[in-house]
Amino acid sequence: MRRLKKSKKIIYLLAFLFSIVYLIWRAFFTLPWSESLFAIIFGILLLFSEVISNFTAVILIWSKNRAKQVFKPKVPFEAYPDVDVLIATHNEDVPLLLKTVNAACNMKYPDKSKVHIYISDDTNRREVKALADKFHIGYIGLEENEHAKSGNLNNALVHTSSPLVATFDADMIPYSDFLLETVPYFVENERERKEDEDVKPLGFVQTPQSFYNADLFQFNLFSEASIPNEQDFFSREINVLNNAHDAAIYTGSNTVISRKAIEDVGGFPTNTITEDFQLGAQINSAGYKSISTLEPMASGLTPTDIPSILKQRIRWGRGVVQSVRNLRLITNKKLSFQQKLVFLNGYLYWWAFIRRLIYILAPILFAVFGIMVVDTNFWVLLLFWLPSYYFLHLCMQDLSSDIRTQRWGEVQETIFAPFLFIPVLLQSIGIKETKFKVTNKAASQSKKDLLYIIPHAVLLALSIIGLIQFNTGKYGSEIFYGSVITFWLLTNIFNLTFSVLFFLGRPIYRKTERFLANNTIKVIYDNQEYNLYTKNISENGLSFAANEPLYFPENALLQFVVAKDDYTAHLKGKIVRVDSYTDEWIYGIQLEEIPEEEYLQYLQIIYDGFNRSLPQFRDPWETPFDRFFNNIQRRLNNVGKKAYVKEKFAKLRMNELIHLHDFDILLQSFSFEKLTIASSENLASVKEMTLNLHGVIFHLKLITQKDNASYEYRVENITELVETPELKRLVKNWVQQGGEIDDIGSNSYSH
Repeated sequence: MRRLKKSKKIIYLLAFLFSIVYLIWRAFFTLPWSESLFAIIFGILLLFSEVISNFTAVILIWSKNRAKQVFKPKVPFEAYPDVDVLIATHNEDVPLLLKTVNAACNMKYPDKSKVHIYISDDTNRREVKALADKFHIGYIGLEENEHAKSGNLNNALVHTSSPLVATFDADMIPYSDFLLETVPYFVENERERKEDEDVKPLGFVQTPQSFYNADLFQFNLFSEASIPNEQDFFSREINVLNNAHDAAIYTGSNTVISRKAIEDVGGFPTNTITEDFQLGAQINSAGYKSISTLEPMASGLTPTDIPSILKQRIRWGRGVVQSVRNLRLITNKKLSFQQKLVFLNGYLYWWAFIRRLIYILAPILFAVFGIMVVDTNFWVLLLFWLPSYYFLHLCMQDLSSDIRTQRWGEVQETIFAPFLFIPVLLQSIGIKETKFKVTNKAASQSKKDLLYIIPHAVLLALSIIGLIQFNTGKYGSEIFYGSVITFWLLTNIFNLTFSVLFFLGRPIYRKTERFLANNTIKVIYDNQEYNLYTKNISENGLSFAANEPLYFPENALLQFVVAKDDYTAHLKGKIVRVDSYTDEWIYGIQLEEIPEEEYLQYLQIIYDGFNRSLPQFRDPWETPFDRFFNNIQRRLNNVGKKAYVKEKFAKLRMNELIHLHDFDILLQSFSFEKLTIASSENLASVKEMTLNLHGVIFHLKLITQKDNASYEYRVENITELVETPELKRLVKNWVQQGGEIDDIGSNSYSH
């Protein structure tokens, strides 16, 4: 247990004591026994929700203060054992599967002959077998599978034999160091057990569920740059804390498991739709420990449409409730008390959505419909509730995560609550859903998705009505006495407004995900080579940066050599835009069709590593209120906004006054094929001109008059000029002087 300052210990103790006192008071003195049956039942549910909320908060505090770090051991290369890598697929498209297979084949290992990769295909497709043959890996097909993913993996285990088994979902792309970061834990555990028989055997090593595309919370709420993926809180925070209890939860992919551990519990369970959660708990029940690492070692594709993510969470929620019942968690004598708390906390998480709905409805019932669900007066409420709330809030602030705040967690619960409470409730009373539904990662947005906004819009409207109705006609002390209800309603309005914004969505324009990448790139055109670096890359495009403007003709086909670590890809593409800044020019490229050998290398350049375009930690300086106002502003800015005009040439912005014989002109911008000038003279009639700028002769033809004093001319002789040392020197000087240079040659004009 980590050492705490005395002051913090006092705060934790006070939070615990005041919470106990508050809940006892709530249970014995605030239930509305004199009200209707509905009010009594709802009051009891509200009390139960508060008890569970406080209980889960205590578990989090307890877990964080028992946290222990896990360090990857160093082991000799010859000790690395054989590993079977199982890529489970159901009906995923071959192009999606290819990325995972390609990455698996590029995983590093001291002896690659010990790594045995298999596609476990439970639909026995010929095209998937052809993919396996192409990569010279194993293929295990299965027909008439009755047990979904469990049946698929159990069938694969029958046909394989290595002591370690790595499992990947079809869309989860492993990083090249995956095995080097996970297998050493098993080697070290074996060594320790030979020295001390009391050391628990290691059942599995779970790495975080990481994603290379923005999830719906990040994307729909314009927060790709400020908050991590919604699942990171569990994968990189909660599950890592579970290491202290030897009970990290198995999440189904990006995992290395002991084959003996799987065999000791009878294989993957077939009586649940969350076989991963239940298998992990059964492995712990069999006396094995499990650990979760902190750093992502694989990335996958998270759902990009609302129906898919809701179906995914409903399946997870139902499955965990089902698995906890199968485990007989409370009476299971094979699990330690601490391990039971870990799995109980996982179970109670899915009840958070029911609790959140109760918290939203409680003040609405009172303020709108006059139904009292808490029977007390203001001063007594403050006496018991405020100390508990204050000290618990201090605890949660002290233990606040670098990944998610308590407030943001409430927003996420509010978004899911109306859609999860019924499935979780039905599963809890024994009404099962046994069919395994694979999440459709390829689904696209639909206007029908807007219908999901209805529950939140209704609750938001009722909360606003309640706020107005409750405070109408109140003055002075009356407003003060009603402040708790007002605060409660305002909190719900804040969360519900975020939910409405979430379901309003946001258009998706990119076909493939973009990755920030600072890789070396050689750009080749017309026998010229430029050694530059990439800014970002994607499957169908990339961008590179140059510290000087470079000229490439429109529709010119450029060649590229992109390199990263051990990977090199030769590509071709055309410039589709150029973004010009003060000291940098970014060239956006649309790639041509890539030969397969180069494509496989390029896939590794893209996907071998975490997508740095997305944050792994939240921005500590951005509050939920900042995020709220940013959402409103971004949406308002997009109303009536004109389409962005893409520049296809590097532009050098200038402000240089040129003295000609008859008059002066002001150079405003130069983009090789275009020169924009301003003049006090009317040049509208000057359709063509020859301009001598510092010894460089420009033949110009008028394109348009931009305004009364600004004219855009086409540089007719740019092809001849571009290779001359005079133009190169002129552009270089313009760049160095920020668009302004001293006279270095004669300036003249003729037409």
